[in-house]
Amino acid sequence: MDSDGTQDARGTHANPVPRARGAMPPMPTEAPSVSSVPDSSAFLTWLRTPRPETLPGVWRFGHRPRPEVEPELIPGRQLISGALIAFLVGWLVWSLLQNGYVGTWWWLPLLLVTPDSWRGSDGALGQTGTTLLYKGYEVLIALIIMLVVGKLGRWGEVWRRYGPPAWRPAAPAHEPAPVPEQDPAEWPQLRAAGAVDAAERLAAEARAGVMRDVDLARIARAWQGVRSGRFSLATFTGAVLQEGAAACLHPSGERDLPARLARHDLLTGQVRLGTTADDARNPYAYRGAGLGLDPELLGTSLLAVGPAGSGKTGTVIRPIAESLCLHALTGRAAVVVVGAAGAGLGPADAYDVVVQIGNPESVYDLDLYGGTTDPDEAAAVLAEALVGDLAEPHQGGDTRRSTTVLAQLLGPFRAVHGRFPSVPELRQLLDGAPGPLAALRKGLEDSGQESLLRELDARERQMGNPGDVGGILADRIALLDRPAFASFFRSAGSDPSEQSRPFSLKALDHPVRVRIDLPQRGHADASRILARLVLAQFTASVAVREDRSLFACLVVDDATGIVTPEAVRGVQRLRSGNAGVVLTLRTLDDVPRPLRGPLLGAIGCRMALSGLTPWDGQDFAEVWGKEWIEARDVTDRQIIAETPAGKVLHAVRQVITGKAPTARAVTVRQVERERWSASELAHAVPPGHAVLSLTTVTGEHAPPLLVDLRG
Repeated sequence: MDSDGTQDARGTHANPVPRARGAMPPMPTEAPSVSSVPDSSAFLTWLRTPRPETLPGVWRFGHRPRPEVEPELIPGRQLISGALIAFLVGWLVWSLLQNGYVGTWWWLPLLLVTPDSWRGSDGALGQTGTTLLYKGYEVLIALIIMLVVGKLGRWGEVWRRYGPPAWRPAAPAHEPAPVPEQDPAEWPQLRAAGAVDAAERLAAEARAGVMRDVDLARIARAWQGVRSGRFSLATFTGAVLQEGAAACLHPSGERDLPARLARHDLLTGQVRLGTTADDARNPYAYRGAGLGLDPELLGTSLLAVGPAGSGKTGTVIRPIAESLCLHALTGRAAVVVVGAAGAGLGPADAYDVVVQIGNPESVYDLDLYGGTTDPDEAAAVLAEALVGDLAEPHQGGDTRRSTTVLAQLLGPFRAVHGRFPSVPELRQLLDGAPGPLAALRKGLEDSGQESLLRELDARERQMGNPGDVGGILADRIALLDRPAFASFFRSAGSDPSEQSRPFSLKALDHPVRVRIDLPQRGHADASRILARLVLAQFTASVAVREDRSLFACLVVDDATGIVTPEAVRGVQRLRSGNAGVVLTLRTLDDVPRPLRGPLLGAIGCRMALSGLTPWDGQDFAEVWGKEWIEARDVTDRQIIAETPAGKVLHAVRQVITGKAPTARAVTVRQVERERWSASELAHAVPPGHAVLSLTTVTGEHAPPLLVDLRG
């Protein structure tokens, strides 16, 4: 069935290996999560685990919501002393009653309900067969006293906090088995739509342990296509009856990743990054809960800032990339991961396309022009990549002049040759080499392209002028015209031997998994140009996608040098196109000062890792704003004794305590302070932790949270 998970991904795969359709993939080399183990009991337990709706960013798998407001917790010393004092008071009251120091009035209720024959001649209580009744009455009074003093002394809280209930671990909660109409393993949504046979087949494979979490999410995605009318119910049912859990496969034929390092819950689409710390600065409802990210959050984009060694790649980028690759296998997402070669972004087998720029053994190439046939569009994207970092970050300081210069050359060249120029050819044209320009002019004259001739004439007139940007473009394109890149950057149709397999970001209409390795070692400037090129092509491609139900995400491991005015504007437009970017920086100093505020404003999820500088912390503190809190000012005032007895008492107290007698005054007021100050971000975030704020595509917010990325 041609579903979202079976559309052609342009024939792209990192290492194409023939595999029979529906064959099970090899087991992961490392211990997978319970959701990927082919065991019926484990899979059904995972499937039936509750996932309540909760606050943004909370790991929903098995989550038990907490109150939003923290209950008042009495200090242990005060709790124990209060319980002991209450016990002593109860003991004193009982002793006074027993010894008659308060009279016999407490016997009055019993005297009112007992017959006169049970009393002696003097009206006192008799002993005729009534001893048991009177002893019982004493026990009742003792119990009432115990209940009163126990309530006042909070004995129940002492028992729960320090008694046997606190000694043994909490027993796991066993959820009751759901009824068939609500059991997700029985596929009730298919049964309700009349696809009973397909539901029976899938339920049988779930019980037999054949189905995986990826299979369930992939088939659920295909069912969404049926509900939306893109596919017919008969086609879906036929595919499921024929192939069972292997139906609607991804074009690669894979049903899982080679290995998983993070915890994933494909039913909610979340990947777990860590645990929200049990810290007073975190809202009570978040404390101790797992932290999970999903496309609803990544759709507003994520920026992580931290020095080298703070865990950006291992604890943030790798889990997110792994999650998006799983989403692509289920037909929900398309992902492009960009980083330095050997950065640890996942094995090649986890991707459909691996572009290793500068490596002669690379199977795939990167299309310099993004797969477009429009010279103006190609010029705009290429100009952003070449000189976008030179544009002034203010109104009018964009790359329009560079775009015009490139369009004046790309349009005539394509009209003559039917393709865009290669890197060496474009460099010659920008340098104004007489031979290539003359040949291009002759081709235009022979074909009668008068309008394009005027474009070429305008370019030749501008060459050599003081304000011409052609020289700058030529210098930048020269960084890509190196022997190491001789076999790269060829567009479609430019390779007569058809040995080049250029990858274009136009493929983001399909659930494709792409990894692009940049040659940062020895070619740092070229790597930054290529990173800007990929970002520009990504923002241009997702804006014109036909199927926006597929989440598209670009993950850049090091975004140094790629944040430009146009890039910020492009990131702002991604949310409406069901797309997002994940960027990491060592420091915000890698972003021009005028762009830091717009960048942090365009990004919905912001992360400050341990080791941040105070200057970077100041930018985060400003964007996170302030909040109203209750401040308590405590003032100690020394007490001056006026009488001789008082002075003696104060002297004895000072000898015992070592301090002069004081009176404490407490003032409570509402003040406004920063959620996280620059100093706290720089010095109070422990190693392996980060402060993260979240925003969903629907506008829900989570305040800055201190998160343990190792939990």
